[in-house]
Amino acid sequence: MAIATDRKLEDLSINTIRMLSVDGVQAANSGHPGLPMGAAALAYVLWTEYLKHSPTNPHWFDRDRFVLSAGHGSMLLYSLLHLTGYDLPLDELKRFRQLDSLTPGHPEVNHTPGVEVTTGPLGAGFSNGVGMAIAEAYLAAHFNRPGHEIINHRTFAIVSDGDIMEGVAMEAAALAGHLGLGKLNYLYDQNHMTLAGSANVSFSENVAARFEALGWHTVAVDGLNTDDVRRGLDEALGVTDKPSLILCRTVIGYGSPNKANSFASHGSPLGPDEVKATKEAFGWPTEPAFYLPDAALERFREAVPRGRETEGAWDRVFEAYAAQYPDLAEELGDAIAGRLPAGWDTDLPTWEIGSKVATRKAGEAVIASFFPRIPTFIGGSADLNPSTNTGMKGAGDFENPNLPLTDKVQGAMGGDWGYGGRNIHFGIREHAMGGAVNGMAAHGGVIPFSATFLVFSDYMRPTLRLAALSGYHSTFVFTHDSIAVGEDGPTHEPIEHIMSMRLIPDLTVIRPADGNETTAAWRHALESTGPTVIVLSRQDLPTLDTSATTAGPNHGAYVLSGADATDLILVGTGSEVQLAVGAAEQLATAGINARVVSFPSWEIFEAQSETYKASVFGDGSIPTLSIEAGTTIGWCRYANASVGVDRYGKSAPGNKVLAEYGFTVENVVAHAKTLLGK
Repeated sequence: MAIATDRKLEDLSINTIRMLSVDGVQAANSGHPGLPMGAAALAYVLWTEYLKHSPTNPHWFDRDRFVLSAGHGSMLLYSLLHLTGYDLPLDELKRFRQLDSLTPGHPEVNHTPGVEVTTGPLGAGFSNGVGMAIAEAYLAAHFNRPGHEIINHRTFAIVSDGDIMEGVAMEAAALAGHLGLGKLNYLYDQNHMTLAGSANVSFSENVAARFEALGWHTVAVDGLNTDDVRRGLDEALGVTDKPSLILCRTVIGYGSPNKANSFASHGSPLGPDEVKATKEAFGWPTEPAFYLPDAALERFREAVPRGRETEGAWDRVFEAYAAQYPDLAEELGDAIAGRLPAGWDTDLPTWEIGSKVATRKAGEAVIASFFPRIPTFIGGSADLNPSTNTGMKGAGDFENPNLPLTDKVQGAMGGDWGYGGRNIHFGIREHAMGGAVNGMAAHGGVIPFSATFLVFSDYMRPTLRLAALSGYHSTFVFTHDSIAVGEDGPTHEPIEHIMSMRLIPDLTVIRPADGNETTAAWRHALESTGPTVIVLSRQDLPTLDTSATTAGPNHGAYVLSGADATDLILVGTGSEVQLAVGAAEQLATAGINARVVSFPSWEIFEAQSETYKASVFGDGSIPTLSIEAGTTIGWCRYANASVGVDRYGKSAPGNKVLAEYGFTVENVVAHAKTLLGK
């Protein structure tokens, strides 16, 4: 344990964090000063003595990852980033929460140098950190060789009472404990205060006992005592087979004469008078604001040469590794850069016209074709591999390598058992699954995915939104995409779900109509840089005849037949495209020439040129009927009328439910004629 010898400098440095945070919140007249004031001491110890990072190269790959899960305390992170030498000028701290500043109200990845993940919604960062630790464990198992530990870093986080209360955090904690993620170390800022009052109005459980029951190592420390924090960190780092929760007892708003240990310092500025009183209590200059003592800044900036030295040592290790294992070094370089291996798509499957396949089964074939060629493709389902068909046979199970041999039987996919496996069994934890996938994507070096039924996307909506907001390269597979689920009934039959995901900006939603469109969907997911949702059917679908088209699903929407038809446009997605094809054939016998459009992705289509979009839908004068087994709300953007589902489903065989709800060629024809006034 490294005991600080210069207590005066240590106190000065910790108070620098506190006062920068107080001044930033006060300047904005908005924010959360209490957490930075209470957690400054533990953050100081972590960032100056334990965190492996290189401020001049925030993206150095073998750095430790730090997550401020309690994102409302963002001024703590911004203060640390500025002080330790990241490219975050003091002027940006002065512009906290202002338009276009680098210091938004909650941390945002890809916006502020040094911010690893977007946090704010409580529990999200907690689950992201679990994903980061999964990514590190897999990459270390896959790439490291004796004498060459090129992947060896930890994931740290500061979490709050609010994080610990959230259900997603507990899902993620259970997963982390089961997996034995020993390089996952969380400091729990246990100040017993929430925004609306003291935590004990709603929260009185024994947190340590709960986490120990989940398989975590726990240690309690005085979060205001730096030596005790060091003791807790040293103990946690010595536990290699369990994640660790360091319970740091702190005081929210520490040092504020009138607002310390009160929820009044949680979500509001201290106010000018209390800022002055607090600075006086600390012996701090009351003016100017954002005062930076030279000695403290010098202490923090020691992170810059130390980081360069650590990064340089890693570079030398990597050079030796590359000399001995050139193929692996190239593979890792591609993975870090986000490049797909050459020839990854060599064996992508295609389906012949007339053949039938459920798109979930088609997805299984597509995954099977490319996963051996993309060794960093990793993920799994929420206990639904037999139904989502997303298991990678022979790729092994990502599991706790310390599990007893007797536990390594059920659910095994074949191949390695341990951190080198690529099939993650997330368990029935959809929300944590999404959070972990986002954390894996934020970590980098892997291409993560998750899978569950479409109706359960409700459990994942917060993580879908954060994936889109943050631009994570996450892929979310949702199967059993409509009332065709059938016998399971309305609880399992999605109605509004596809449209609700289309409402999320920067999220690409793809609903393929057949096996070939499913192949295209996976190509998009792998080649894109942002998040993709792939929505797949339970039931078999016929392979479309695309011989008449010059475009394809990579355009988002394309004309299947009747490119010159101007009487009517029939546009469908997924399993309903076949109804459009059948209806067009029947309408032709009545002298009505219909254009058939397959429309797997609104987002991809909207990215096309205006000329291309007009080639699909014309100038808006052609009557258009949409066909989708989901809510009709939103289709007015493209269609004049819709065949859809605006009520809950029923329990019966899928084909009978579809017929009951009007998903037949005959009903589509009837709606088309009504639209045309015939």
